[in-house]
Amino acid sequence: MEFKSGGEATAHALLAHGVDTIFTLSGGHLNPIYVHLENTKMRFFDTRHEQAAVWMAEAYGRLTRRPGVALVTAGPGFTNALTPIASAFMAATPLVLISGCVGVRMIEKLDLQDMRQAPVIEPMVKKAFICHHPERIPEFIDLAFREASSGRPGPVYLELPVDVLSAEPNGDVAIPITRVDSQVVDRAKARELMDLLNQAEKPVLVAGSGAWYSDAGEELSRFIAATGIPIFTAANGRGVVPDTDPLCFGGVLAIRPGAGMHAGLSADLVILLGTRLNLFCMFGETYNPDAKMVQVDIKAEEIGRNRPIDLPIVSDVRALVSELCEIVETTGNGDALRDRFSPWIEELGRAHDEGVATAEPDWRSTSTPIHPMRLAKDVDEFMDREDDIVVTDGGDATTWIGMTRTMRQAGHYLDYGLFGSLGGGIPYANAAKLLYPDKRVLLFTGDGSLGFNFMEFERAVSKGLPIVVIISNDLGWGMIRHSQVVKLGHAIEPVTELGRIDYHSFVESMGGVGYLVEDPDQIRPALEKAFASGKTACINVMTDPSTISPGSIALANVGAYK
Repeated sequence: MEFKSGGEATAHALLAHGVDTIFTLSGGHLNPIYVHLENTKMRFFDTRHEQAAVWMAEAYGRLTRRPGVALVTAGPGFTNALTPIASAFMAATPLVLISGCVGVRMIEKLDLQDMRQAPVIEPMVKKAFICHHPERIPEFIDLAFREASSGRPGPVYLELPVDVLSAEPNGDVAIPITRVDSQVVDRAKARELMDLLNQAEKPVLVAGSGAWYSDAGEELSRFIAATGIPIFTAANGRGVVPDTDPLCFGGVLAIRPGAGMHAGLSADLVILLGTRLNLFCMFGETYNPDAKMVQVDIKAEEIGRNRPIDLPIVSDVRALVSELCEIVETTGNGDALRDRFSPWIEELGRAHDEGVATAEPDWRSTSTPIHPMRLAKDVDEFMDREDDIVVTDGGDATTWIGMTRTMRQAGHYLDYGLFGSLGGGIPYANAAKLLYPDKRVLLFTGDGSLGFNFMEFERAVSKGLPIVVIISNDLGWGMIRHSQVVKLGHAIEPVTELGRIDYHSFVESMGGVGYLVEDPDQIRPALEKAFASGKTACINVMTDPSTISPGSIALANVGAYK
């Protein structure tokens, strides 16, 4: 094809790759692209901060398993994008960040917003590309999408200098579209895994983000039904098998009420499917030190981090589990496995019931200020449709809802993941509602994290996105405050106290609706009114500032203080 500029080639390449939405904040370096997308089917979502644009692109990638695309301008636009990019890298989210930069001919002339961008972002992405020839832009876009989606997904950076975008390509320009099939499986290792399973008495499956990105839910349900093996889920894998399945015991986090800790410490075989041994399992210490360990990951370098692995398997999760199903069905030993694991399932059921019972008093608390676990439970019970989407942001807030949320479907829960960065909540919720306008979307957030991208409320209002944001307002940076109390004996108030702020009134002033809740009996009525309003809504719930979460205790004990 013939194009008049690199910007036109960029636009056509993005459309050819099926990109339907671009999250952006405008800048002069991007005009050569905008002008060629202006009257196409491309949907622009402009944010009030570049950070929010990239958070939205990350949410798009996590919810759809296709790379989200963010477009930012040079210099400060680029640097504003770094935090969510680092988060996407830790969460293995498919994402393509395209940034403008000063023209090649202007490098080292002290032009406006000039900086060396690629060296800054390289440690935070799977790969960083710079294209200096307009006719090669479609080729580089294809490289970026291929890299973001193949193997373990992740963010990719593409830098396009403004004079390259403005220049006319030489001759015809091809628009390559390369599809990569990553459904690799090691069949010999699959048979070894089944040998270990045939020897086990107390096996546990843990399905993580790799199970979600490989779309392994159907195969996992088939496998656990055939064998009777219990399953826990983690990270983006939450919901790949619903928590309501009798063989799924919910989240594997040790702090979640249930059987997670008991299962990990009692298991004689632990099978990790696309999940990593990281902080959330105390780097492997929540699993029985004598258990046989199997780790399945598409990325070989990940296997064996923090703990020796008895059976390492480099494989796509869905492909491997499909192979395991074939083996069970061929050998016909499913009935024997289900009989053998039945006492183990009963043991886990008792542990689950005992764990849940310890949380019931907090979930049903009638105290004021409101116990945050009561707030989380009311939200969980209200958001009871299979396709409801719950987003969370904040330290303690994410802990409370993470301990409580019932997962009925994969891809319907978003939190900040391993990077632990606050501020993505409203952008995540906006992206979810943009993608799925017919689904209910709720953000459960803390008052501290809400402030990072508060003006994205205005974007939700102006673009007609009726998200509901419920704030666990404990008047400060709760997780830091409480970890200080645990470790130091007191909170350092000048750096942890925010005070009482009527966030709901700010949202009302933007054209949304707001509600103040100070009694636990008001929580559900406020949720009903917020969703019935059909508008962007903020429910400001005053929760007990003195309630210390397990997350705060963990923070105090993992070396945060010396």
